[in-house]
Amino acid sequence: MDQHQATVATDDETTGLIDVEQAEAAIVEHYPRLVRLAYLILPPGIGRTRRVLAAHALAQRALPRNRGYGTGPDPHPDVELPWQRGTKGPGADTGYAYVRLRVLRLALRAARQRPWWQRPPVLPQVFGLRLFPRSGGADELALEKAMSELSGPGRAAYVLLELEQLDEHETRALLRAAGVADARDAVDEAESVPDPAGSRDESLLESAEFDPCSLQARPTDLMRRRQHLRAVLVAVVALVVCGTLLGMPGRGWGPSGAAAPSYARNPASERALDPDRLTRAAPDAWRTASRADFSSWPARGDRVRDTALLRRALAVWARPGGSVRVSATMGTQSGPPSGPPQLLFAGEVDQATVVLLYDGLRVARYAEAGEGGAVALDFARLDAADAGTSTALVLSRTDGNVRYLTAPWVRHAWVRDLLHPAMTPRALRRTGDGVTDPVRTVPRLRPCRGWPALQFGSRLVADLGELAPARLTYGTPGAGVRDVAGRAARTSWARTGCRLAMMRARGVRSVNAWRFAAQALPEAGGHAAWLCTRADTWRGTGSKVLAQFQPWDTRRGKAGAVAAGAENSPACGPREPRVLAGVLWKARSGHWYLLAAGSRQVTGIVATGGVRGRSYGRGLTLPAKAGARADLRARLANGDRMGSLR
Repeated sequence: MDQHQATVATDDETTGLIDVEQAEAAIVEHYPRLVRLAYLILPPGIGRTRRVLAAHALAQRALPRNRGYGTGPDPHPDVELPWQRGTKGPGADTGYAYVRLRVLRLALRAARQRPWWQRPPVLPQVFGLRLFPRSGGADELALEKAMSELSGPGRAAYVLLELEQLDEHETRALLRAAGVADARDAVDEAESVPDPAGSRDESLLESAEFDPCSLQARPTDLMRRRQHLRAVLVAVVALVVCGTLLGMPGRGWGPSGAAAPSYARNPASERALDPDRLTRAAPDAWRTASRADFSSWPARGDRVRDTALLRRALAVWARPGGSVRVSATMGTQSGPPSGPPQLLFAGEVDQATVVLLYDGLRVARYAEAGEGGAVALDFARLDAADAGTSTALVLSRTDGNVRYLTAPWVRHAWVRDLLHPAMTPRALRRTGDGVTDPVRTVPRLRPCRGWPALQFGSRLVADLGELAPARLTYGTPGAGVRDVAGRAARTSWARTGCRLAMMRARGVRSVNAWRFAAQALPEAGGHAAWLCTRADTWRGTGSKVLAQFQPWDTRRGKAGAVAAGAENSPACGPREPRVLAGVLWKARSGHWYLLAAGSRQVTGIVATGGVRGRSYGRGLTLPAKAGARADLRARLANGDRMGSLR
């Protein structure tokens, strides 16, 4: 085990190493709560606008730089907090407890170093606007005044007691972990704040008065901004004149080799910009094509003959202006096409005009809000697709909803919640062109509340925030991979779906979940399953592998713990369909154990380092101490050796 190992307790007492991806997922899921926590602890005297920006900056800086916490150059080593059995809400999540502690430390440090906060924070920045939360009533104003009279640790103690609903013992432990010298005095100071009249039903700290994510905007000094803008324009003009004078002698900035001058016309490029030369597949080409992929999609939509629209889309693809919002998935080039691309769709979608173009390697999505309005250009690499990975493309994202264009061979479509496998999927209505009704996206702040997936026949795909949804599969890597169907596959994905949030914006083509082992837990603790989740990308490189430990007695539907993770690793894939992983596990008696398991090829496991021992099988169970580190090695049936996933 290495920096990616995790610790799991059957009674929700989870301590140990937190993977940086797990910390990122906790920040994304609980971002509004973390920002509110920082906003309430920061000193009110710095002004509401700077206080809002500082709170967002602190929540974003809570992401650790290293692979696991407790290592690296952090001057404040992290402290393992004994969350009690029965803790409810976000505090039961180890990732949230870890990032909450980091936010608490940063906010208390900022409260002590008050002059540093007289300047706007480096991240984020907002120019030309003053941002501040919505105003509350008399009770909120009274509470704000009372909190302004507290010290920094006093405000932190009040927020932990009232907002986080911690008891006095937990609050003192958390304050001590955050560096407060006298936590007892801070708690006593917080308890001296009188309860406002409006706090009988719920804490006033939950109101919009203290919500730095729900903001009002007003302009700053307009005259001063105009003067600054004029000064910037004069400086830019002077810079352009100086650059022109410097570049005039001789051959300018340097020879361009065989490239034509920038004003020359290239016949091949001009043909790629001609809408009359666009490739269009026949309506029934997908029935006779040797391979079902995007190249066999017919051109659909009510504006496939709109030459002016298609010319604008091609011109923006070739030369996007400064006002065009351009995005591309990881590893995807955004340059112009090498020849006339194929038209997949052109039509009106959700009060916008959308054009989908395919050049054999990439899909380009052009969207404009009316002629002359805002323009967006999105790219995704989708080469070497097959019938399972070319089932749908995203047409629009509006107000948390997504519309898809489905493949011509899709006959039936449903929406299924990955996290609730027993629920009956609902039918998804489509137009004659294959455009679906809006489908609710996964909430970024609470991804584990539900994860809608699209089911096309037997195939299941999930939206990861890109142009093409990722295909979901289940089974042994290689010939054993199949569609997510059956009770075992859906139950495994119900406890794995939350981990898909870690795979956003990576250009993921498919994600496979593989149950590689099962293990009996010591002290009659039940059983646990070991799963390996592998996300493969369209570009071939950049894969992500997660090994998960899933005890049976955890709450139904709860995500398993990430025991190990790796990037650009062949593990759990067709090239190396094997894996070894381990965790530290705490029994109900309070005793700790090292648990490890390997895939079918493993015939023995050896643990060295902080825990020593061996087993002659696929599983290993050894007594251990809290925080112990061990190196795992496995012996394979063919005599080779294999290390744990990292």
